[in-house]
Amino acid sequence: MAIRINRDEYRSKMLGCWMGKSIGGTLGAPFEGRQELLNVTGYTHATGEPAPNDDLDLQLIWLRAVRERGPHAITNQLLGEYWLNHIPPYWNEYGVCKANMRAGLLPPLSGEYQNALWKHSNGAWIRSEIWACLAPGCPDLAIRYAYADASVDHGGGEGTNAALFTAALQSAAFVVSDREELLRIALSKIPADCRVAHSIAIVREAHTQGATWQEARNRVVEDSADLGWFQAPANVAFVIIGWLYGEGNFGKSLITTVNCGDDTDCTGATLGALLGILYGKDGIPAEWIEPIGERILTIAIDRGSNWNMLPNTLTELTDLVMEQTPSSLASYPTGVALTDGPTELDDEQLARFTNQDASRAIWAKSPFAVEFDFLHTRVILDYQREPKVQAGVPFPVTVTLVNQLPSCQHAEIAWQLPEGWQVLPSPQRHISLRHHPPTETITMTLTPETVATGTLRGILEVRVDGRPTVGLIPLVFFAAD
Repeated sequence: MAIRINRDEYRSKMLGCWMGKSIGGTLGAPFEGRQELLNVTGYTHATGEPAPNDDLDLQLIWLRAVRERGPHAITNQLLGEYWLNHIPPYWNEYGVCKANMRAGLLPPLSGEYQNALWKHSNGAWIRSEIWACLAPGCPDLAIRYAYADASVDHGGGEGTNAALFTAALQSAAFVVSDREELLRIALSKIPADCRVAHSIAIVREAHTQGATWQEARNRVVEDSADLGWFQAPANVAFVIIGWLYGEGNFGKSLITTVNCGDDTDCTGATLGALLGILYGKDGIPAEWIEPIGERILTIAIDRGSNWNMLPNTLTELTDLVMEQTPSSLASYPTGVALTDGPTELDDEQLARFTNQDASRAIWAKSPFAVEFDFLHTRVILDYQREPKVQAGVPFPVTVTLVNQLPSCQHAEIAWQLPEGWQVLPSPQRHISLRHHPPTETITMTLTPETVATGTLRGILEVRVDGRPTVGLIPLVFFAAD
């Protein structure tokens, strides 16, 4: 039996999501980057319109990608192209990933290479609502989308873990209202030993012990001191502080989160979006909606290239996402359907929300591996480390081929590298691919005799007997310092 979600209820919750996002971002924007405890009591932005916020901006571009390419086409490589085409800023991890992609590195390498600090930051989990809204009541689909998104600029860092957490939390909130159950679901989608999970555990323990929200906040700050400011573990924890200590009051919850300081527009916006899903648009007090209205003001995207593609109001945004949701749910075996009847979720369906098959598959992905789907075969090339090479020093890589046909097949791989590179055991290799199991992994060692300065490029060619599609995987290496 499918999980059934009432269509009107879903629309109200999604509109509440975007409204809460705008409210929280506007509340927190004037205090972004403040490291001390704050004393915010309400809006200080009184223009009659919301503050522009990149948290929402980037999601408008992801929506364009879904509308143009379809939900099933969403991959980190596709979103990487949309980054380069539509998102001008070079802030922190945004700049790192774009520089890496322009140098030839594909996601998730684009988010991992030379990104030791910012891969743990906030750029991805703050834009997870679009994936939750496209996958209501289906946290495993939401985290699949969220990984494709986050890995572009956060690789395998805590920023990606945080995005899996918020996407799952928000997706489940469309059909689950109990706070502890929602936390259990979202935490099941990230590694138990990651820093995001650890910071959340600190908050939950402080709340259980009867500590004040200020004490909980200070424990988180102390524990995260080694990471520094603007990092995902602490800021996700600040969202949870507002949720736990807000006692169900929309305004009190947001104010508590923002008063924790740090990335205040992001924490306020994410908690506002979550509460908006839980309460629906009509559950948000008018005193928070009326001062800013429903307009969407942008700051981080190329409006000129998107002038006729983007919504101007939160209602328009909701309607555009709703157009895509049926195809998103139909593109994967989600077991979720939008209907005109009541929302229905039974205990057996709820229990499946914490299944970790999908999340463990994501955790197992190497941040140094790029994937290509050549229809007959999926190929994963894993550099295993940053792609820096030295003359005479072997550089091992693994190549995994996944047979996507119902029959056995014979594949040939061939390395095309700069002159003087040695490939062991051979620059050409025959691989027999069975259907059961369909996967074959080999390790190859690449050794350059000499290394010129700058960027070194090559190609890994994949051919399958009897198939016209030839796979060409670009190779990029840099000379080690």
